[in-house]
Amino acid sequence: MTTDWNETLNPQAFDAPRILLCGTVDYDMYDSFRRQFADAPRTGLVVVELSTLGGDPEVARMMGEDIRFHSELSAERRFVFLGKAAIYSAGATFMSFFARGNRYLTRGTRLMIHERKLCKTLEINGPLTTCIASVKATLHEIEHSIAIQNEGFENLIAGSSVTMDEVLRRAPENWYLEAQEAKTLGLIEGVI
Repeated sequence: MTTDWNETLNPQAFDAPRILLCGTVDYDMYDSFRRQFADAPRTGLVVVELSTLGGDPEVARMMGEDIRFHSELSAERRFVFLGKAAIYSAGATFMSFFARGNRYLTRGTRLMIHERKLCKTLEINGPLTTCIASVKATLHEIEHSIAIQNEGFENLIAGSSVTMDEVLRRAPENWYLEAQEAKTLGLIEGVI
């Protein structure tokens, strides 16, 4: 029997998610994700359900890379994202690693997209050449964080009607979208 991995899923497909995640995206969530991921079926549908107010974007990227890698490695499995209630910040980063056709939100769920944040104190003290190196190192950190952030934005909007200019314009002020709006814009496949 051949399964069509491109078909839009009906609500019954989400009856028993194999991976359930809730709370802050952090290393504890990653540990839970890895344990549940290891126990997930080796064939068929694997629904990953998430509800989060955000957290560490690098942890979200680690979980996302696991999904991306195994999606490419295991053609006999379909990894599907189900966002529930709130998918903020790092949750949107994680969702961006799922193919657009494998992204779903429950009714009324809010998606929030924003820029990464940085809170850092730069102390300049010492020989002038050392001061320049410290300033350049901080500048490089910011530049590379922006590049990583924008890669995530590109993944999130791929296949949608949202442009990168729109994301870059709206993300600094926290862009909230209701589930149906996210579907209309093509950021997700469906609302359950």
